[in-house]
Amino acid sequence: MRIRALHAPSKPATDTERPVPRWATNTARAIPLLLLPWCLWRLPFAFGFRMGAVDPQAPGLPWWAAFYVFGLSVASEGLALLSLILVRGWGETVPARLPVIGGRRIPPLAVIIPATAGGLLLTAAMWGTAALGWFHIADFHNVGYANPWWEALATACIAPGMLWGPLVLALTYAYYARRRRPAP
Repeated sequence: MRIRALHAPSKPATDTERPVPRWATNTARAIPLLLLPWCLWRLPFAFGFRMGAVDPQAPGLPWWAAFYVFGLSVASEGLALLSLILVRGWGETVPARLPVIGGRRIPPLAVIIPATAGGLLLTAAMWGTAALGWFHIADFHNVGYANPWWEALATACIAPGMLWGPLVLALTYAYYARRRRPAP
């Protein structure tokens, strides 16, 4: 009679038809963490704390600003978590617990098209506004900072989030490469 180990290896978390490259799994897990500093940096603005930003034309905040900023931060993190679809089994097959459609195979293009569009949109939005302003190519925000430390903090919090779009595009390509042919 065999004695089972106390810590028997569990089923892989990905549960995909083909193996997911380790870099893709790590990248999908890292995306929400890359956005976390930006989401946390944004929260004080909801309560009128300007985080060192100096904008003489800034109006007073409306009553709903706190809800908007919290919602934006939660929505950003939620969308970032969607990158896990590209490395998990539930990005290939609908989970069986869902009624009617559970267990059905998801056509690759049903994931690839929205992921590509989202990655391109994120890249254009992030790089089109923040990066061009940082390099003084365009003045989108017209916001200065009270001192260089506030500007450094803003840059340190926002810069990792700038990778969101390109990383989603890389994950989308890995998903495409993995699903382009049916599993043997």
